[in-house]
Amino acid sequence: MGVTIQPCNTINDLKKFVQFPYDLYRGNAYWVPPLKADELKAVQAATNPAFQDCDAQFWLALKDGKVAGRVAAIINKPYNAKTGEAMCRVSRIEFVDDKEVSKALLDTAEAWAKEKGMAGIHGPLGFTNLDHQAILIEGFDHLPSIASEYHLPYYKSHFESAGYSKEMDWVEFRLKLEKEIPEKALKLNDMIQKRYSLKVLHFNTKNEMKEHAPRVLKLLNTAFGELFSFAEMSEGLQRFYIDKYFNVLNPEFVKLIEDKDANLIGFIISLPSLSQAMQKAKGKLLPFGWYHISNALKKPKVVDLLLTGIHPDWQAQGVSAILITELQKVMQRYGVEYVETTGMIETNEKAINHWKNYDHIQHKRKRCFRKMF
Repeated sequence: MGVTIQPCNTINDLKKFVQFPYDLYRGNAYWVPPLKADELKAVQAATNPAFQDCDAQFWLALKDGKVAGRVAAIINKPYNAKTGEAMCRVSRIEFVDDKEVSKALLDTAEAWAKEKGMAGIHGPLGFTNLDHQAILIEGFDHLPSIASEYHLPYYKSHFESAGYSKEMDWVEFRLKLEKEIPEKALKLNDMIQKRYSLKVLHFNTKNEMKEHAPRVLKLLNTAFGELFSFAEMSEGLQRFYIDKYFNVLNPEFVKLIEDKDANLIGFIISLPSLSQAMQKAKGKLLPFGWYHISNALKKPKVVDLLLTGIHPDWQAQGVSAILITELQKVMQRYGVEYVETTGMIETNEKAINHWKNYDHIQHKRKRCFRKMF
């Protein structure tokens, strides 16, 4: 029996779209399920302000009467305006190991993109850089952070068989923390702060931290402006991500830094690893998901580095080193042993070389593919 492609036109269709990876990865020791409620909000225009700047469509693939795959196609208009390319984003694609299914899904997304006047398609990419992006191509036996992705090993060959080639890779590291911060690093930290009259902001409560959240998202727009796949986020999108992420952060693991005029010039946002807790929660906060997440925040052995941003005028001035050192002090106090970085674009040599100064492994690689029509 052949593959049938069904557009997601109703809320029930979108619920099936969201549900599919939970079925596909059931029993997989490495997949980290996101919260289903968050995933459903992300694919609806009524609850995701990204739709104000993006066109999007979602489809399911049916085979033998069962859902066998899913795909979304997104046109991010601000990003296309930034790059001058008419590109569509293939997004949220998942499928069983059947090239008839994956081909039907990609063909459908490509046909939609052509109808919209696009010159090509790339991805997987999401609505924004804080959304799902890329396919895991190395590191299948490592648990991802909640801000990363997991896929099955056959995905890469399916994309290549469909005529897609590499556009960009992200790499991830696992770092082993030393029990003591080197004295040299502490002295350098103090010297840079005094030289430029910088001030590090520390937080003990979520309310204190959340007061600064709009400043962080504003700086993120500036710091990430030239990065691959990034498009400036509107105020509505910034509020969306503040509401989504800042409520779960442990404020002690968030550090900001200001210049002498109290301008925000850098931030680092980390989080005690929730990967195992999210596996136990199985995509739901109730009845016991909140309990597993709450426990994971209290006694972490692993911390995930989610976001680091430095104002372009302050890059290569030692600001990131200050933030990392201040964060490391907190991690030492909590007894953290390992740090997981999220994906860094492989061309970001400064950041990659920095992490190589630690006892590390580069254990994961994710890829964005590209196909021109």
